[in-house]
Amino acid sequence: MAEIGKKLKLNSGWLAARSTEVELSGAQLTTTHPPSIGPSSPWMEAAVPGTVLGTLVKNKVVPDPFYGLQNETIIDIADSGREYYTFWFFTTFQCKLSESQHLDLNFRAINYSAEVYINGHQKVLPKGMFRRHSLDVSDVMRPDGTNLLAVLVHPPDHPGRIPAQGGQGGDHEIGKDVAAQYVEGWDWMAPIRDRNTGIWDEVSISRTGPVKIIDPHLVSTFFDDYKRVYLHATLEMQNKSSWVADCSVNVQVTTELEGNICLVEHIQSQKVSVPAGSTIQYTFPQLYFYKPNLWWPNGMGKQSLYNVVISIDVDGFGESDSWNHHFGFRKIESDIDTATGGRLFKVNGQPIFIRGGNWILSDGLLRLSEKRYHTDIKFHADMNFNMIRCWGGGLAERPEFYHYCDTYGLLVWQEFWITGDVDGRGVPVSNPNGPLDHDLFLLCARDTVKLLRNHPSLALWVGGNEQVPPPDINAALKKDLELHPHFQTSSENEKWMVDSSSESEDPSQYLDGTRIYVQGSMWDGFANGKGDFTDGPYEIQYPENFFKDDFYKYGFNPEVGSIGMPVAATIRATMPSEGWEIPLVKKLPAGYVEEVPNPIWDYHKYIPYSKPHKVQSQIELYGSPKDLDDFCLKAQLANYIQYRALIEGWNCRMWKKYTGFLIWKTQNPWTGLRGQFYDHLLDQTAGFFGCRCAAEPIHVQLNLSTCCIEVVNTMSDDISGVAIEASVWDLEGTCPYFKVFEKLSLPPKQTSSIVEMEYPKSKDSKPVYFLLLKLYNVSNYGIISRNFYWLHQSGGDYKQLEPYRKSNIPIQVTSQVIIKGSTYEVRVNVQNKSKNAESSSLTYKNNFINRQGEGDPDSNSLPLENKEQTDKKRSTGFFHRICRRIVTGSNSPRLVETNGNAVGVAFFLHFSVHSSKAEGKEGEDTRILPVHYSDNYFSLVPGEAMPIKISFEAPPGVAPKITLHGWNLSHGLTVC
Repeated sequence: MAEIGKKLKLNSGWLAARSTEVELSGAQLTTTHPPSIGPSSPWMEAAVPGTVLGTLVKNKVVPDPFYGLQNETIIDIADSGREYYTFWFFTTFQCKLSESQHLDLNFRAINYSAEVYINGHQKVLPKGMFRRHSLDVSDVMRPDGTNLLAVLVHPPDHPGRIPAQGGQGGDHEIGKDVAAQYVEGWDWMAPIRDRNTGIWDEVSISRTGPVKIIDPHLVSTFFDDYKRVYLHATLEMQNKSSWVADCSVNVQVTTELEGNICLVEHIQSQKVSVPAGSTIQYTFPQLYFYKPNLWWPNGMGKQSLYNVVISIDVDGFGESDSWNHHFGFRKIESDIDTATGGRLFKVNGQPIFIRGGNWILSDGLLRLSEKRYHTDIKFHADMNFNMIRCWGGGLAERPEFYHYCDTYGLLVWQEFWITGDVDGRGVPVSNPNGPLDHDLFLLCARDTVKLLRNHPSLALWVGGNEQVPPPDINAALKKDLELHPHFQTSSENEKWMVDSSSESEDPSQYLDGTRIYVQGSMWDGFANGKGDFTDGPYEIQYPENFFKDDFYKYGFNPEVGSIGMPVAATIRATMPSEGWEIPLVKKLPAGYVEEVPNPIWDYHKYIPYSKPHKVQSQIELYGSPKDLDDFCLKAQLANYIQYRALIEGWNCRMWKKYTGFLIWKTQNPWTGLRGQFYDHLLDQTAGFFGCRCAAEPIHVQLNLSTCCIEVVNTMSDDISGVAIEASVWDLEGTCPYFKVFEKLSLPPKQTSSIVEMEYPKSKDSKPVYFLLLKLYNVSNYGIISRNFYWLHQSGGDYKQLEPYRKSNIPIQVTSQVIIKGSTYEVRVNVQNKSKNAESSSLTYKNNFINRQGEGDPDSNSLPLENKEQTDKKRSTGFFHRICRRIVTGSNSPRLVETNGNAVGVAFFLHFSVHSSKAEGKEGEDTRILPVHYSDNYFSLVPGEAMPIKISFEAPPGVAPKITLHGWNLSHGLTVC
């Protein structure tokens, strides 16, 4: 049993059974007839946290709904009735209580309502998917310490029916409940048959003394240009005893210096008396800090976190309860920018250009895990994004999600559970008045605020997606989430006196008070700001269109999207062989084509790479694909170009026209075929690395509309002593254009146009060519930004690249493997060994500047450092500590190379990691996933070398094999 003030998670050992197959009552299950698994038993191992459908899939009672068309074989709740998905969940736990101790049984979320039985005693959990439940079960504990728990979980009241034509949110009935709305299906998602019924979030027990801590609220206020900072804390104290509790209420603030060595910044203790059987609110005297380490978003600085511990000692008892949370000192401000009309965000007084993505949820069956959340959020940081929008039809995201956003510097836009399709429009027209129970919605909203408000990554609350909540809900949220005066505008900072004698002015006494509330995703500085449909587009574009002034009219686009085809191995792993057929192509006038996907791709919401009469096929530009592998490889080429161009198009008008954008969307909660940078199996598309390139804090790019070389500097300081190297390479391996632009000075927070490229206009320019841009420090040739393009002349195509696949370019790879347990870190150096007579500098070595703050090569924040001068490791804290690596296994460097003799660009090189077992049956997926790459889908000009870091965990007993593939690397090269 957990110690006083510590929770014990009940996340294993659960059983589940359909309620109609269990004849016993809850009292019987938890007294005389506890269940067990057997040949004639309806009971099975349960997924808790998880859902009913997740449990059925885990036990192979139903097929995997994300594979092929198997979701169509699973009975929908509209056809089966709610009882079919009403399930019992059962477990046991050990606990004995001493005198004056209390035990709480905690459910962080259940969908949708439940009856709880513990040792024969019943407690009812009310409705609502997004609310916490805490039950004092002290009086029903068994003397022998073995306690039996059974929970009967009921589905949402209005699960709805899926129309034959599908649609956004099915028939919209789910909108009558306070629940996730995506479960009836969307244009990117198939319906979830049980509507996510289940104990879908953490279950725990926690032991306290007579006084319990409830929902502390931490707030920091800043003065003197962020040198003087005050920490405010308010909490509720519940006295469960029948006598007055005289307490010492303590707060301790520590910061981690190195590894697990911590510095205690503050300790404070206050005397408080809590009347018998009552709950009081208590506010600490503010704590003063001078020049604390600030928390910054990804790309702007370090994500410094402090650990705040609050504890209560009761006279005559001892420690009664404790609570801790990681906290970041930072101030987020937001207003509508007068220059662009877009929503402007400032962090610690610095404007931040928002480049981020829309997030649905990690997994459609709510198989949520801390490990997957870590990968998800790290992937977003690896792409150099700085904001994630939690879309209103999905979840109020979990604390584990927010923890990793805190760790990696991802600002979070959190919406409540309103979407226009389900709450006011659609076919059939949905109910505009939101859920039936407005009080329940507000209860869930307020509880969600209390759950998440202490996370520094949380940037704003939004009422709904493409809709505002009903007037009474909207008014209540505006009032509840009103800003404290200190956070209203920068000019108010000094007006609010930190030593104010009025307790009501302490910001920690607000429900939140530190971050804005916006009523809807297209209001108040987003899209046209008036709620009109001015987000999007969501389809393939000509890359140069993103750079044109008329592509998007408004300052901040909350949703702009495109294609997202995964690699061929993912198609084979998630579909039967009939799903491996590539789209049929219908020829249309003027060179346009229409793609006709197979039924499985259509079910998985494939979005085409062509738009008839508007955009010619961005796959056919490379020649008609022969098979699945060829199609998916060419799709990756298009993915890279499409998303790099999207971001670079916004970059070129940073602060002049735009304040930010969010791509729809970054990932898929199932095996979908659209709008993603990594698939549901956690393999990245090439679009991932196109984003990673384009969203660098300091970035050199080509404006595809004006043909000008530009440098994007999102940082707060100017950059001097730098130069740009521009080289053009043709398919014969020669360099017809090479220039260096020196003595550059790049202003802060600005995109600077440097020079117009001459090559495309020269009379001897080639129809297809490569352009390599490098921004580097003149003093040491350290690369700040590298950007490689493959380009064709206006009106042309890339079909000359098809015979280029036969070029046998000599490649040399040096690798070294570091192993710690199951974790592999592989450092490779890939070099194009073609002769490079034209190179006139040392930049071909690609000695990259380290822009990683603490040295993690998979995150990006300044200041600039030379990579050879630092090799520190980031500390994530809280759940996992990534300390300095202790090497327990290391192989000697290994060198492998091809015997090619051609001269030219090694094009579109990409690594993959597999188990090294012999080839399995057709369609078997041998990939090891996820893998973190410092770069992938890269190209090397003659003589050029690229250092790459690859890290992953190998399953037990599996020996990994790393292979390098490439457009003109005819056979994969096994690296190690």
